[in-house]
Amino acid sequence: MSINKRTCPVPFEQQPLNEYFALKSSFCFGWSTLAINEYIIKIIYIFCISFLIFFPLICIIINNYNFLWKAFLLNCLTVNLLLILVFTRLYLGWSYVMKRLVSATIFYEESGWYDGQIWIKNLDMLTKDRLVGLYEVMPFIDRIQYSLIVFIVFLLINILLFWLL
Repeated sequence: MSINKRTCPVPFEQQPLNEYFALKSSFCFGWSTLAINEYIIKIIYIFCISFLIFFPLICIIINNYNFLWKAFLLNCLTVNLLLILVFTRLYLGWSYVMKRLVSATIFYEESGWYDGQIWIKNLDMLTKDRLVGLYEVMPFIDRIQYSLIVFIVFLLINILLFWLL
């Protein structure tokens, strides 16, 4: 999907469409592009694995079996915070690519000597990039935002339950 050097002086890996494909095929960002049922299963899987990893550590820290419910809630709090950090990272990565796709100008570096330059996209490239941004990337960003909101609500409920017990 490389563009001719005369048409676009931006290096291959810094072209927004190629950044999108690289992000979509990466391990960490790729699972946010799955179908909705696979996405939810992946979140549940990450939650359960994290829960099983952190629960023994939390029990060792609390070291009192009278407060097992507090250990359970503290573990849920820890896993929620972890997932919020993961969703924040996903959101930042996808929103960066979205910004570069819909922007009419591209900031890039040719040699790595911090000699940043700006290239203005031609109309065809701008139209294609904006279509990809709006119809491919924006649903991922919306999905991540909804997931982030859900886990922030879970976090607030978890904090409330922790203080009530």
